[in-house]
Amino acid sequence: QGPQGIQGPQGIQGPTGATGATGATGPQGIQGPQGIQGPTGATGATGSQGPTGDTGPTGAGATGATGVTGVSTTATYAFANNTSGTAISVLLGGTNVPLPNNQNIGPGITVSGGNTVFTVANAGNYYIAYTINLTAGLLVSSRITVNGSPLAGTINAPTVATGSFSATIIANLPAGAAVSLQLFGVVAIATLSTATPGATLTIIRLS
Repeated sequence: QGPQGIQGPQGIQGPTGATGATGATGPQGIQGPQGIQGPTGATGATGSQGPTGDTGPTGAGATGATGVTGVSTTATYAFANNTSGTAISVLLGGTNVPLPNNQNIGPGITVSGGNTVFTVANAGNYYIAYTINLTAGLLVSSRITVNGSPLAGTINAPTVATGSFSATIIANLPAGAAVSLQLFGVVAIATLSTATPGATLTIIRLS
């Protein structure tokens, strides 16, 4: 065999070969720098109203003007007694006791001409008290009547002869009620004492 000849010139480039298979993913690169802030987005819709907060402390306001003075109910009153030693003809159904002496009658109560009926103008609760003192004991009873009817709680009906009677009550009376003090339950003459008031009646409106 003879010696190798000289290398010939490079041939032209052949066509590109087929793409090889994708290689494995390389490791993640380092994080890049933060980008610039984007523009503000549009305002969102208003949310629903939250619950009402606790009530705040009361403020220190100025004191208001003093109101008009009201009318006192105890300005409605009546007192009267009998110190004359009157002899009363008592009937079974009742006889009113006259009270002509030492009368002190306030507005809202009027007394009849015979001093036996005391009429209240206004409805309300009334304090009513009475006493009767006779010169001698009798089997007689005592009471307050309102519009002619006995007032429960004021009736004294002793089973033996007596000369002293009394009762106190707070009663609800209608407007125009006519109040009287009575002796009843026997037919007799009852003479009122002069040593002490023979009879007293007090009426005071409470409300």
